[in-house]
Amino acid sequence: MALRNVASSVLSNLGLRSLTFSQTDLALKAAALRFYSSSVPDGLKYAKSHEWAKVDGDVATVGISDHAQSELGDVVYVELPEVGKEVKAGETFGAVESVKAASDVYSPVSGEVVEINQALVDKPAQVNSAPYGDGWFIKVKLSNKGELSGLMDSAAYKKSIEH
Repeated sequence: MALRNVASSVLSNLGLRSLTFSQTDLALKAAALRFYSSSVPDGLKYAKSHEWAKVDGDVATVGISDHAQSELGDVVYVELPEVGKEVKAGETFGAVESVKAASDVYSPVSGEVVEINQALVDKPAQVNSAPYGDGWFIKVKLSNKGELSGLMDSAAYKKSIEH
């Protein structure tokens, strides 16, 4: 009951109309779902270490998942490899530092780095604001497309991050 009263008070303070108790319950559930559920787009491949790969022909764009960036908190620094570096699936290619932690970033695929997201050096917060968009890390020319079968699809990844 107290939670409902707090929710009604918050909604009122925000200038939103008063809701009935059942509407308040639904609003709270919806807010909690948005807060606790990470975005997991279809069409990408996901590693257990929370990196994703979007394959276009023989090149994979790689970044960290929304879940990973959420767990890290505000990203303040990104370390990227040099173009031309060979990366191997499951091995470190860079690092990300946040206000809460520092973490290695692992490549979900093997191949040659053909492009890096240089914008992340100056704007590392893009990892937080657009992990599947402007927050990508590297593009890799795939040397073994067969490795993709060892990665998870969105449904499997969603299941893996459920608490």
